[in-house]
Amino acid sequence: MTIPETKQFNIEIGGKTVTVETGKYGQSTNGSVTVRCGDTMLFVHCVVSKEPRVGIDFFPLLIDYEERMSSIGRIPGGYNRSEGKASDKAILVSRLIDRPIRPLFPKGYRNDIQIVAQLFSYDQQNQPDTLAMLGASCALMLSGAPFEGPIGAVRVSRDENGNMIANPTHQQADKSDLDIVVAGTHDSVIMVEAGCKFVTEDDIMNAVEFAQGEIRKQCDAQVEFAKLCGVEKQEFVNPYDTTELKNIINETAGAMIFDAYHNFDRAYRQEKLEEAKKLVKEKIEALPEDHYIKQIIEETGIDFVAEEFKNAEKKIMRTMILDEGVRADGRKPHDVRPIWCEVGVIPRAHGSAVFTRGQTQVLSVATLAGPGMKQELDGVDPETEKTYMHKYIFPGFSVGEVKPLRGPGRREVGHGALAERANVPALPSQEEFGYTIRVTSDVLESNGSTSMASTCGSSMALMNAGVPVKCMIGGVAMGMITEEGKEPVVLTDIQGIEDFLGDMDFKVTGNDTGITALQMDMKAKGIANDTLRRALAQAKEGRLHILGKMREAITEPGPLSPFAPSISTMTIPTEDIGTVIGPGGKQIRAIIDASGAEIDIQDSGVVTITSNDQEGAEIAKRMIRELTFKPEVGMIIKGKVVRIIPIGAFVELGGGKDGMVHISQVCKERIETIEPHLNIGDEVIVKVIKIDEKGRVNLTIKGVTEEEKASLVQG
Repeated sequence: MTIPETKQFNIEIGGKTVTVETGKYGQSTNGSVTVRCGDTMLFVHCVVSKEPRVGIDFFPLLIDYEERMSSIGRIPGGYNRSEGKASDKAILVSRLIDRPIRPLFPKGYRNDIQIVAQLFSYDQQNQPDTLAMLGASCALMLSGAPFEGPIGAVRVSRDENGNMIANPTHQQADKSDLDIVVAGTHDSVIMVEAGCKFVTEDDIMNAVEFAQGEIRKQCDAQVEFAKLCGVEKQEFVNPYDTTELKNIINETAGAMIFDAYHNFDRAYRQEKLEEAKKLVKEKIEALPEDHYIKQIIEETGIDFVAEEFKNAEKKIMRTMILDEGVRADGRKPHDVRPIWCEVGVIPRAHGSAVFTRGQTQVLSVATLAGPGMKQELDGVDPETEKTYMHKYIFPGFSVGEVKPLRGPGRREVGHGALAERANVPALPSQEEFGYTIRVTSDVLESNGSTSMASTCGSSMALMNAGVPVKCMIGGVAMGMITEEGKEPVVLTDIQGIEDFLGDMDFKVTGNDTGITALQMDMKAKGIANDTLRRALAQAKEGRLHILGKMREAITEPGPLSPFAPSISTMTIPTEDIGTVIGPGGKQIRAIIDASGAEIDIQDSGVVTITSNDQEGAEIAKRMIRELTFKPEVGMIIKGKVVRIIPIGAFVELGGGKDGMVHISQVCKERIETIEPHLNIGDEVIVKVIKIDEKGRVNLTIKGVTEEEKASLVQG
């Protein structure tokens, strides 16, 4: 059997060649490509179901990004030696792929689509996430699905001279103050994800505009590639005409929906909308059984009534904003909801804060621990550990729902990562503050922008715990309403309904002068650069307002919590690390058992001791000093007599080491025997006078002055 014929294209991104190839692997899929840059290589596959899924009112797009540990030549850890569930990093990359693709499918398209991106080789230089996004778009283009792409994706950093770098290596991105992923079509930006070190709005826009040049090249190449492969794109026409249903809703409930949205009271609006829905359902139930509306609901299992009712709400809410300049809660586009904050609300926690904005409320709790509690990362990226962790928790009760408490889903992982990334630039270095830090943000009530509330709550909780952060970090979520022929309206601090029915969710975090994180998702098919620039400026205005409200609760880091463990350090010679650890860790476990402290030893010889009480820390230090003790000439030591021989006495000095006091060094006068002057068990103060070539230690008792004895006792 001959190897199948392949087709490929090459494109240069950031001075490196990216090769996309199809025709050899995964031929049972609708579209399958191999993407390679350097020695980073991914297989990306797309499968499209032949028929729409019955009974759903959403687009069933499933994205899976899979890391293979074999890609870096490692076998996974854990009992089963298998990859197991997706890592947080893999989940975040899956979301990166999903977010720019999902808006580019026509309304009413309900065929299942699954995209699987598999990382099979990773050189730990060329980052795979944007390559996976490019591969997903290529596979979709080859599938023939009614995808309104293609999209391109590029990561942007800059060097020390301010020059932009497309698809930087890990090392280049780590050194940069800017790390931003931009995805979009040939003409507009759809998604932005960024972690920054206090950069300006102009810096962000420069990076976005630079990225767009790279994105256009990718889009053009994919269009030509699809033609080369002879792909015919499906034309999708929504098979269900719901015009009559729209008319019924407008006639029956249009005035009630209008009234509900113009009352500005959320409870009233919800009650009025439920009443309106009930009237519409009664109207539909009264229709003849063979009526078209009833037939398509029965045939598809789709609740077209709820879908079109939501569209009626959407139209009224958006018209209010575009034509009247008024939002669903009565605010103007630039207004932020009322805010109140408090800190120190949890008695025994190391640090805690509550951030409340409108009907969104988050409790953030900070916990400090020693470096031994850092998170070990068993993934393919060069990063192997984390000393700052943020966990975002979204229970059902926060939105008034009964919902089982389970582990975090993809949304929770994404929101937690955003709030974590937002606060990292403000944290002290490990050298300045040796603690491992974990913050949990529990959403107590949700009506939009809980990730930004978590960002704000985390910053205040860290300050309350006494973490010496560089500055306070705040965040705000921006929205947008667009309509053809009208100027887009940018909304500050969007609530839930504006996120659900609007065209953009754009989150910006930072301090008074710079940005630390960004996340932008579009429901519309992109955003113009001038609108994005306006959104960034408006976000800064909102962020400054929010920071001002946060400072009413706390202005600077407080003293370290009395409930936090104490951390102390000492340095031992690197050759003594094995001695302190002992065979199989026996010695260090004995120190931990005796002191109750946590002990972390770095390869450099720095020993970090974490203890909940000073006594335990001192016990650990003393035991380590004894193990690593090395006598030096001139050293004054208190020791115990352990053996006597005719010519002298052996004194234990510590750490299993001893020295001999010759009979001539016991007393100032000449003596004939040792016993009358020294006995086994006696404690004596000695001075080291000589260490011979074999390491034998010679001591003196008579050569220790009264001043030296006094200084040792005082020390």
